Amino acid sequence: MFGIDHIMRGILLSGGRATRLRPCTTVTSKGLLPIYNRPMIYYPLNTLLRAGVTDILIIISPEYAGDYVRLLGSGKEFGARFTFEVQEEPRGLAEAFIIGEHFIGNDNVAMILSDNIFADDLSAEIKSFKSGGKIFAEPVPDPERFGVVEVNAEGKAISIEEKPANPKSNLCITGAYVYDSRVVEVAKKVAPSGRGELEITDLHRWYMERNELEVVMIHQEWIDAGTFDSLYEAQALAKNKLQDHLII
Repeated sequence: MFGIDHIMRGILLSGGRATRLRPCTTVTSKGLLPIYNRPMIYYPLNTLLRAGVTDILIIISPEYAGDYVRLLGSGKEFGARFTFEVQEEPRGLAEAFIIGEHFIGNDNVAMILSDNIFADDLSAEIKSFKSGGKIFAEPVPDPERFGVVEVNAEGKAISIEEKPANPKSNLCITGAYVYDSRVVEVAKKVAPSGRGELEITDLHRWYMERNELEVVMIHQEWIDAGTFDSLYEAQALAKNKLQDHLII
């Protein structure tokens, strides 16, 4: 794999049931809810397209698959090529890389969760990726609610905890991840957690234990639009700050 330039593929993960947003998500997918003047999924899609990632796998739940295909089509309208795969049951974020095994092949992959909206332009960090793993973190006042990463002076991860009672840092791991193709085989070996899911934290740890997990700080707003309060915040962010930076 060394000495070979691999292209960057993208994954948008939009499975799950979004129970915290019911009744709004009783009849539609969270990724299709409006955020100001666009469907939610357009915002992480913009993040990938701005980084030059145009070969994108969109993972969706079966009941709304037709809605996503009608909305997004083949990707030609956006100068991209979309592939759709169904996640029958929400079995954890790490499963996305197993579902995307043949799509990823020997290439690198950037995955963004469909409810994560970034004011930062992540293009340079995605374009500059060579190998290993890269995650994006932001200081938060309540790190115990999130996956938390601790970093050393070189910006490499040295500890990762999932919703710790006593966090070692205030750096929350956001929903954007970049990995090399090894992530597929690593994901296959992940054991289900206590809640029965394949946790992406286990993927982070695998790369961290090999000193290959880079942590990039984001400096502007980041919203995980999975609650009604964060959905409200996302509306304001999209209207007031993002409109001039969207390409679709």
